[in-house]
Amino acid sequence: MRIVICDDDILVIRQIECLIKTFFEIKSIKCPEIISFSSGESLLADKGAKDIIFLDIEMPGINGIYVGKELKKANDRSIIFIVTSYPEYLDEAMRFHVFRYLSKPLEKQRFFRNMKDAVDLYNTITVKVPIETRQGIHTLLASSIIMIEAQGRNVTLHTTLHDFESVHNMQYWLDLLPKNCFFQTHRSFIVNFEHISDFDHSLVHLADNRFQAYLTKRKYTAFKDAYLLYLESTR
Repeated sequence: MRIVICDDDILVIRQIECLIKTFFEIKSIKCPEIISFSSGESLLADKGAKDIIFLDIEMPGINGIYVGKELKKANDRSIIFIVTSYPEYLDEAMRFHVFRYLSKPLEKQRFFRNMKDAVDLYNTITVKVPIETRQGIHTLLASSIIMIEAQGRNVTLHTTLHDFESVHNMQYWLDLLPKNCFFQTHRSFIVNFEHISDFDHSLVHLADNRFQAYLTKRKYTAFKDAYLLYLESTR
């Protein structure tokens, strides 16, 4: 993981750096690399990974809205925090799917809550899982799994690449996959929230309606709440 801060105020940069380091100390996790920039131009010129970004709006030269749009074009999985004193930019920032909007001055506990959500999301979209079949083992991003379907003793993983016949049962996959992104809607189906197109009280449609999974009535409320929580964490 590489965390980037871009703000023309050195005091704000130092505050965010301190909060990030404190967060990882509290979690007893090694702090990742933190890189700081004082302008949008210097940030866009950087060739390194940009996994979690804290971005100011009002800066000399190109503003944060333009920078954020360019960063999302380069990597739509970048997790961008907008950090500003100007709430009037919120609507425009949301158009390029910022993760969260933090108001200056920063409040420590709110920062920590949002940082936890960002790290959880990063872990979800970058975690790799081994898919063991009778032919061998394939390693894929968990996010590439659309859904898992059981038919009798056969367990099929439908992915963005193609289907895999797993040697493991549904309980194995339920235990392995990130709980904040996958949900068992029916004894025969586990779905990935990321690929959901729509759902009703009995069916979940995924991947632009190319797949569908049964949703039991007794699980509907829990599924809906979990899905809305997932959407909230990725905004």
